[in-house]
Amino acid sequence: MLSLFRKLMPREDRFFDYFEQHSRTVVGAAEALRSVLAGGPDLEKHCDRIVELENQADDITREVLLAVRRSFITPFDRGDIKDLIQSMDDAIDMMHKTVKTIRLYEQTQFEPGMQEMGETVVKAAHLIAEAIPLLDKVGVHATRLSAIAEEVTRVEGRSDELHDQGLKNLFKQYGKTDPMAYIIGSEIYGELEKVVDRFEDVANEISGIVIENV
Repeated sequence: MLSLFRKLMPREDRFFDYFEQHSRTVVGAAEALRSVLAGGPDLEKHCDRIVELENQADDITREVLLAVRRSFITPFDRGDIKDLIQSMDDAIDMMHKTVKTIRLYEQTQFEPGMQEMGETVVKAAHLIAEAIPLLDKVGVHATRLSAIAEEVTRVEGRSDELHDQGLKNLFKQYGKTDPMAYIIGSEIYGELEKVVDRFEDVANEISGIVIENV
């Protein structure tokens, strides 16, 4: 009966606008992170861009959480809305944390494995950005949403492989001769892995929404 009532009542659709706005900040930050990991003279500019986008994402997240409290009928469960936007925000927060580490240690050159992990971040971000608009008609797009979630999981698996291989390469190169270089490199690898882990969290939230609403 409650399900029928929800279908008959007008729903608050601005959440989808917020989700899409947030996903664009996440994609922009992912692409800026890839540019940071490429090194070069514009590194600081790309770092600043990530900080700027992370601030925008925080503003959008606050708007979503306020809208959840103010809205009578939401497009899907309030808890799912909160968990989705917060998991997306966690992803860009982790990118910001990675930039803070890079700046702390004044890193300007990055291992090839780190650059490959940057590519996995971008791929995961674009997959999430593709999925978000489809949630507006979750029943119609359930198959594609599930496929995207599975693809994000595969991307996360590839990120894990790059992380492990990167640590091995760092140890071979610096383990006995430059322990600080190994420590710094391993910290950056670890944070890049966590970025992709956060995208997998977003994918899991999307999968849960699909299951509950189809």
